[in-house]
Amino acid sequence: MPRSLLPAASAVLLALTVLNAPPARAEPSATAADPPPVAVTVNARAALATVPETGIGTNHAIWDSNLGTDATADTLKAAGVKLLRYPGGSYSDIYHWETHTAPGGYVAPNTDFDTFMRGVRRTGAQAMVTANYGTGTAAEAAAWVRQANVTKGYGIKYWEIGNENYGNGHYGSAWEADDHADKSPAEYARHVVAYADAMKAVDPTIKIGAVLTTPANWPDAIVGEGDDGSWNKVVLSAAGSKIDFVILHWYPGALDRAGHVPDMIRLTREQLAKYAGAGADRIGIAMTEFNTGTSSNGTNTQPGALAAADAYATLLANGVFTVDWWNVHNGIGTVTEVEGHTDYGDFGLLSSGTCTADGSVCEPALNTPFAPYYALQMVSKFARPGDQFVRAATDQPKVTAHAARRPNGDLAVMLVNTSSDTSYPVTIGYAGYRPASGAPTVLTHTNGATAITTATSGTATAQTLPPLSLTTLVLRPATSQAGLPGAPGQPKATNVTDQAATITWPAASPGTRPIAKYEVHRQNGAITEQLGETPGTSFTVGNLTPGTRYTVNVIARDTGGGLSWSSPPLTFTTGTPATSSCSVRLTNQTDWASGYVGSLDITNRGAPLNGWTLSFAWPRPWQSLGSGWGAGWTETGSQVKVVNDPASPALATGATVTVGYVGNYSGPNVLPAVFTLNGTVCRTE
Repeated sequence: MPRSLLPAASAVLLALTVLNAPPARAEPSATAADPPPVAVTVNARAALATVPETGIGTNHAIWDSNLGTDATADTLKAAGVKLLRYPGGSYSDIYHWETHTAPGGYVAPNTDFDTFMRGVRRTGAQAMVTANYGTGTAAEAAAWVRQANVTKGYGIKYWEIGNENYGNGHYGSAWEADDHADKSPAEYARHVVAYADAMKAVDPTIKIGAVLTTPANWPDAIVGEGDDGSWNKVVLSAAGSKIDFVILHWYPGALDRAGHVPDMIRLTREQLAKYAGAGADRIGIAMTEFNTGTSSNGTNTQPGALAAADAYATLLANGVFTVDWWNVHNGIGTVTEVEGHTDYGDFGLLSSGTCTADGSVCEPALNTPFAPYYALQMVSKFARPGDQFVRAATDQPKVTAHAARRPNGDLAVMLVNTSSDTSYPVTIGYAGYRPASGAPTVLTHTNGATAITTATSGTATAQTLPPLSLTTLVLRPATSQAGLPGAPGQPKATNVTDQAATITWPAASPGTRPIAKYEVHRQNGAITEQLGETPGTSFTVGNLTPGTRYTVNVIARDTGGGLSWSSPPLTFTTGTPATSSCSVRLTNQTDWASGYVGSLDITNRGAPLNGWTLSFAWPRPWQSLGSGWGAGWTETGSQVKVVNDPASPALATGATVTVGYVGNYSGPNVLPAVFTLNGTVCRTE
């Protein structure tokens, strides 16, 4: 993300779109009716990703003179931070580790590599290092690996090649240093291969990461002049076999964007599968820079904290192995009042103790935590490494829910109330889990609070959420969990058609009783639908809907009725009919990361038609029709109809008609996949 390169004593400004500040907080009316209870559903059978060791991360920067202090490390450790990234965003592409210099930028004292690593170890975290692609060389990066892992024995596992290198001017905007004459994604990919070879020759155990664009964020999907495709397509096609993880950055600019995450990550995985070659499922996804938005949204007050907790939990539940806040210390920016508290426009987790240029406003003392710090701390208490996320949902948009199952049988539920003025009572229902009676442990962080409080209150099924609050319940199971079977292994889908798929999985290890059968469950939000059961490790599911994304889990049941944990999730998408009286080919002709020109080739493979209507639906609510041509286009909600031109209604057998449209989107762009012609589902080509 573009940002100024300034000393630590000044703000590091992010070039993000400034949104209007939210209205002033309203005091609740004394006569207002109590809101109805919010229904929360937690489904322990609908498993998501396992919490990684490196999930909670943040960024350090060499312009921050407090980077290596014990006070900083101890404060981050208390938040549960498990990964620290260095040397700091765009500085990575001007930084030379051997001389500890960054020509054109400011380097604070006591921020060298060894000082950083001392802080990493005191924090109890792992390190991620960004090698200099913009002004460095593969040899320089390999020498850094040697110094770190051979000479010093630091054992650093994760190494990125550059930072936001698509911001080198190739697509118009330029903020990232890049001395290469060729600034194309193909040139970046060639160097990723060279860097990976040189660095792994020193230490073959390290993991190499390549920079990708984030779906629906500029310049994603744009094809630059002379390129064979988008940045991601070109980089993955050329360097996919050499990398171990890919790097996304996300500054959503708004506080309600966690709903974009599942598609964002799914589209990235689809690109990996399509372009990165054999074994692409081994490639991890890291969100190495994340921040909630702009200062007017409440960057370091409670709204930003609530959005941070929601986003961290959603990203980790969808299999991202680290989410790294930008950044530890940043500096004062635009000062506003948000929900009754001063927001300093500071993108740091901790106060840098700086003041505005005129000295009229100063931040609190150095290392005072801002509200998002407590969000990371809450997430680290809610979902610990080795826990398994499970589905949770609510029927109130102002309240979101997340849940995680623990190896000891406990279950944690995190509830986020984003309402400024309403305390919501919640009733919580559980599937696949029976909590113990009695009051659970409840962790709470409220607007303006300077700590997370812990109490024993309410019940497992009823709580009240204060306005602008984070609440985590830790529940014990009603009965002992000993002797249950182990979870089945990662399922795979084969022979996927428009209406069926064969699902196979590694057998579960038995507990004290033999395994009697396996159950296959489909996730439908926080509700599961059992698709079938079998004594074996393969099951063919039928009666599926064409062009639909399915997520399933497998559960083992023993001869005494005991249930295992759910398998890791499997997501697959059904196709369209292999044979049909019509076919449709959708081509994304031009994309500008917020809209695209689509072309539809409609072929009649049945009897001649005298008049035709093509129908399809936008997969996501953030998609809409801009304009259309070649036929009559209408849009009603998510439904789109394309009707033949009255002057040419005929469509002969074997004939093709081509129509086009502009599709607008403000989130991950999942393309329409199912089309009907006069009511018949077409084959999509």
